[in-house]
Amino acid sequence: MVKLSVIVTGADVQGHLRECLDSVTGQAGGGEQPGTSGAPGTAGPQAELIVVPADEAARDQCEEAARARHGAAAMRVLPVEPSPAAARRAGAAEAGGEWLLFVDGKDLLLPDAVRTLVEHADTAADVLLFDHVRAYWWDPARPSTDTRILAAAGHEPRALAAAPNLLGVTPLPGNRALRAAFFREHLDTGLFDEPDPAGDLVFAYASLLLAGRIGCLDTALLAERRLRRASLPPLTEEQHFALFEEYEEIWALADQAPASVRGVLYDRMTADYLRVIARPGLLPEALAPEFFRRAAEHAVRYRPEGHSSPAGLAGVRQNLLVKGQFTAYRTLQRANRKQRDLNATLRTRKRKLGARVRRHRYEKARSQPVDRELALFSAYWDRGVACNPGAIAAKLAELAPEIHPVWVVSADNVPLLPPGTDHVVPGTPRYLDVLGRAGFLVNNVNFPNLLVKRPEQTYVQTHHGTPLKRMGLDQMDFPAAAKGLNFRALLARVDAWDYSVSANSHSTRMWAHAYPSHYVSLDYGYPRNDVFYRAGARDVRAVREKLGIAPGKRALLYAPTHRDYEAGWTPRLDLAALAESLGEDTVLLVRGHYFYGGAASPLARLRGTGRVIDVSAYDPVEDVCLAADALIADYSSIMFDYANLDRPVVIYADDWEMYSRTRGVYFDLLAEPPGHVARSQAELTEILRTDAWRDPASAKLRAAFRERFCEYDDGAAAERVVRRVFLGERPEALPRIIPVADRTPAPSPEEAGA
Repeated sequence: MVKLSVIVTGADVQGHLRECLDSVTGQAGGGEQPGTSGAPGTAGPQAELIVVPADEAARDQCEEAARARHGAAAMRVLPVEPSPAAARRAGAAEAGGEWLLFVDGKDLLLPDAVRTLVEHADTAADVLLFDHVRAYWWDPARPSTDTRILAAAGHEPRALAAAPNLLGVTPLPGNRALRAAFFREHLDTGLFDEPDPAGDLVFAYASLLLAGRIGCLDTALLAERRLRRASLPPLTEEQHFALFEEYEEIWALADQAPASVRGVLYDRMTADYLRVIARPGLLPEALAPEFFRRAAEHAVRYRPEGHSSPAGLAGVRQNLLVKGQFTAYRTLQRANRKQRDLNATLRTRKRKLGARVRRHRYEKARSQPVDRELALFSAYWDRGVACNPGAIAAKLAELAPEIHPVWVVSADNVPLLPPGTDHVVPGTPRYLDVLGRAGFLVNNVNFPNLLVKRPEQTYVQTHHGTPLKRMGLDQMDFPAAAKGLNFRALLARVDAWDYSVSANSHSTRMWAHAYPSHYVSLDYGYPRNDVFYRAGARDVRAVREKLGIAPGKRALLYAPTHRDYEAGWTPRLDLAALAESLGEDTVLLVRGHYFYGGAASPLARLRGTGRVIDVSAYDPVEDVCLAADALIADYSSIMFDYANLDRPVVIYADDWEMYSRTRGVYFDLLAEPPGHVARSQAELTEILRTDAWRDPASAKLRAAFRERFCEYDDGAAAERVVRRVFLGERPEALPRIIPVADRTPAPSPEEAGA
């Protein structure tokens, strides 16, 4: 039975229709959906594609695409319907799916979207909302602002009254699937017939206002293409004012809605009106007074009784709209713009002055002799003593105590330093002095562009992970990941490196390609991983006790990585449901990515249960790894480090296609995983509830993974680095690397009696 009907509508805007069609028909790699059988080129037998072109040119593109997919069976092309509302009606009338997904012809379905929606087809909801990314010509996967709204709503379907903030989700037809019976039930009322020449606002809001229950996915399944404004024909006066007609239709639906729903809708409406007036180029200035007048009428007419305006400047603007004070609004707008410009000018002047002062102080330090008994360390953009630099500093204190370490630490992180740690805060006079005079520089990222390394200084780049994702110059083809990175400036920083530490030959090759320069690769292993071979049973028991893991409990570490196409971090797993399904004998250790600092807030409601322990702020992460019986990883480099423990790893790759396409990867993790791969929470739960997580097949995958990626790690990496770099010993005199098969990692919690 067909679960999902994907209905593509619209014209071939700027030649994007073909790409849209391919994104649907190619959901299963251009063939069948995994685990099913169906016609090649379709999205699988549980999904169908129907296209309703807006003109003959679009119809021609559809027919050409169908021929390229070996026949029209890959899609059904209906007669031309110029109106979006009429096109949706026509597509729905022909659809056989339980769910309908309406996609504009300029947009794209992201990889795995069809499978994800089919998997959720049995949800008890009328509408299924999901996240999206915005595709610009300069960035194909800009995060939306909807992620947190969807995550906060949770995974259980609920009425709009219970989650009115869902009205804040971007109103697009393509970021929601509608149950076919629900759509058809309301079709005869005309409530899904948005007025011409308006857009899709009525459809988007009506779907939520009419729904009995709404389900949410905080996974991005759609790429909404944002076209360059300059590339579009100018709007007519009628089109500029169509927004008011749309909101009148929407308020007719919301008239009997709860006050909480009408309050959110009201704030959304007034914000939309003010956005049109405020943004340059959206509205001709000659039309602005009349637009403001009509917006003010709506602001008064639809204001819910007792409604409180938003805090801050947004509330001031809304109140001016309610009062119809266009002149005062423009005065405020000009004043704010003038103040912003002034503040920007002052900041620029202050920054330039500060830069000149710092440069002068730094140059003065560089004129002093280099101190070969002084070493400057930094890790993770000045977070503190951690990672490979931390392990090197510890071994340095043991083997060469005459060399004095100084750590670069941001002011916020100073209170977290171990007692007695000598440190400098970035930008301070002593920081500049040490940067200019230190004989050794050690970092797992890069020192700032201010650094001009002297020939007498030795710079060790330790890195902070084995690369799965593209790095350095290899990001040039992935603008969503590069985010405007200045590659020339990057190469200038790389040219300062004397040594690059590597954990395996894969990393050595990737660093050489991503960071081409004259440095020497130290194929010695990662110093931070030494602990995995030096810790004993007592250490494992101690860290578990510190984390509050009761003896005999199975501890699973879930450590997801950062995604460039998400605005913030939200766990991609329903952790409460996972913990419940795994039973009282399992504890989840959850570690959010360090990019988000305090972004572990999505875990707040799970704290205190004893079943989920937030270890996002716990350092060092190596201790957390020692405490865990197994790792649940997605694409984080922690999997390469954890593999040294020779303990089970399960990969949760629900969005692999999206991640690999937007971030770029060096190899196919699904083809070479360190353990079993789960593509959905149900699959993950099944693996962890049975013995599959540690079965012979898992062990075989892990062994191959360790042989490739734990190549140089054997517990002596820090010693090799210190002896070679700081003590100047010859490579042949350093400790030999023990073969993977002959190494003895730290005991597992079970072996340690924990």
